[in-house]
Amino acid sequence: MFEKYETKKEGVIRGYDVHSFYVKCLIIVILIICILMAAACLFPALWVFLASFKDIKEFKTNVTIFPSHFDFKVFLKTWNELKFLNYYLNSLILVAGSTVCAVIFNGLIAYGLGVLKPKGYKAVQGLVMWSLLIPATTSMVALFVNINRVGLNRSFVPLWLAYGANAFFVVLFKQFFESMPSDLFEAAKLDGCGVLHVFFLILLPLSKPIIMVVTIFAINASWSDFLLPYLVLNGSGKETVMITLFKFRNANTPFVDVLRAVFYSIIPPAILFMLFQKQITGGAVMGAIKE
Repeated sequence: MFEKYETKKEGVIRGYDVHSFYVKCLIIVILIICILMAAACLFPALWVFLASFKDIKEFKTNVTIFPSHFDFKVFLKTWNELKFLNYYLNSLILVAGSTVCAVIFNGLIAYGLGVLKPKGYKAVQGLVMWSLLIPATTSMVALFVNINRVGLNRSFVPLWLAYGANAFFVVLFKQFFESMPSDLFEAAKLDGCGVLHVFFLILLPLSKPIIMVVTIFAINASWSDFLLPYLVLNGSGKETVMITLFKFRNANTPFVDVLRAVFYSIIPPAILFMLFQKQITGGAVMGAIKE
């Protein structure tokens, strides 16, 4: 267990630290705490998954966490009966547009603030930073009224644009762009590249780490977003997975079918995190801290 620390020369616990009995005990305690925290976080999802195998009678009478039998056909039955594929497709459309807007528009703002720096950019930068202090729900009413006035209600477009104006993503992009050598941009200008050519042909291809981080954050946020999509898309036939789960509260849908629907909603973000957890943590630090 402690062999992997032998060659460590950086970090809180290094190679020579593990020779101490006190440090070894501390590592074991930290490991146990992490395991308990992971178990506490995973238990609700595990309970939903196991309870989804039960029928309504067993769910009400059987108090144990494990079902009497495992039949995966019930998941397919619920998927077809609730027409969940339609809601998945709506969510994927929302996620795809939100991700593209999050990368392009926030990247362009960060490009102006971190690289071009025109006159008055500090005022814009200050407004972007101040917007981080304002809760999103305080502007929800005004945003919804304006969406209706311009005729974009019952459309994915305002939801896409909402992710194209995210101050947190702007900060991530800006810090990453500022870490790039300025000689790169000067050489591009000498070769005849315009402002947009530098952004799309040079800056974006070199920014894959931070683009991946923003993409993962945008996918997870847009997939789990509820309030604004509910206000804009409710009754349009374009309802997402989260809106559908909320509407089940007034429907005659059996409770176990609702549990299976909840499990369907957990699958995409869980897979995303398992595949890209290193990029999420490593890339976020690289983008948020300027060297």
